[in-house]
Amino acid sequence: MPFAVYILGLGIFTMVTSEFLVAGLMPQLSEDLGAGIPQIGYLVSIYAAAMALGGPLLTAFLLRLRQKTALVLLYVVFLAGQALGALATDYGLMVVARLVTGAASGAFFGVALAVCVRITGPEVRGRATSIVLGGLMVGTVLGLPLSQLAGEHYGWRFAFWAVAALAALALVVTCGAVPALPKEETDGAGGSVRAELGAFRNARLWAAFATSMLIIGATFAAFSYFVPILTDVTGFAAGTVPLLLVLYGAATVVGNAVVGRLADRHTMTVLGTGLALNTVFLTVFALGAGNAATALAAMTGIGLVGVTMNPAMVTRVMRTANDRPLVNTVHTSFITLGVVVGSWVGGIGVAHWGLRAPLWTGAAMAVLGLLTLAPEALRRTAPPAPPAADSSLPTTERPTRV
Repeated sequence: MPFAVYILGLGIFTMVTSEFLVAGLMPQLSEDLGAGIPQIGYLVSIYAAAMALGGPLLTAFLLRLRQKTALVLLYVVFLAGQALGALATDYGLMVVARLVTGAASGAFFGVALAVCVRITGPEVRGRATSIVLGGLMVGTVLGLPLSQLAGEHYGWRFAFWAVAALAALALVVTCGAVPALPKEETDGAGGSVRAELGAFRNARLWAAFATSMLIIGATFAAFSYFVPILTDVTGFAAGTVPLLLVLYGAATVVGNAVVGRLADRHTMTVLGTGLALNTVFLTVFALGAGNAATALAAMTGIGLVGVTMNPAMVTRVMRTANDRPLVNTVHTSFITLGVVVGSWVGGIGVAHWGLRAPLWTGAAMAVLGLLTLAPEALRRTAPPAPPAADSSLPTTERPTRV
């Protein structure tokens, strides 16, 4: 496995940590920037929106560059936004900083995955993708508590600068570890914006995007409300919940590694099995949330088969369209949309039906995800069409269909 693959994962870890950074620093940011807690919370949504919308636009702008050059430029843009956030003295500047870092992060996902494909052979590509996307898992699980810990001891500006320092380190190592891929392989008609956009005429690609959005949405509908569910419904002490979330995070790391090894050869089977199991785990959690053992087992199961489907999702999208940056970045936008939609719909459920509602919402979204796989499954199981009769033969010599 090329060392550069791990460096690409480090870059994604850095940017995911930045995405969730403000969630652990809300009281400090609220006091220093003169904004309410809800406004600080919007900074997470602003980052996600910039990833989903600004990421593809920034990627399209970078298409004519060498992919290593694009990575370096994205690091520079991200560092500028992160520094602006660390220096921000009011809410408006912080919003601008989140827009810049979010757009750079969204584009980075797409370019990093494209580079990963080009520097690895087909026999290890799924595993390599799982390593790159492992930065997403680790960033989600460890990035938030680490940044919160740094902020509590040294202030929120230190936490912002710490992420910037990590990004600077990743940039320096990228310059030495990631090979300079030949420009001619990405330029010309195949690298033009028009050629890239042509991939989006494929209806099967949009079906793959929909599946990915629903997989992530199903998981985040529940994950976003794990803390109040575990404390208020299951009855765990508040001090125990962080340890339970570490267990959940460990399950995602294990699941990601397993899926990475299976994604190349059994892409659709992995996706279908993962969605089916996630439906079961979410349903069991909803029914048995009042029991500690049931809740813990179900939560661990969700960790194993939820966001861990990322390598298989990416493999499916690349096979359906191409492995170029724009397709990967738009795919990332749909994944981000899944986070937003899942959390939002889960919140509506909490407001109307209580804390078990997000679990039922997640199960329903997982079922919808299974339905999006049905057309592909039918195409794979349908018998091949019989050959058409050769009209050039005399009538008496044409083959007769039985």
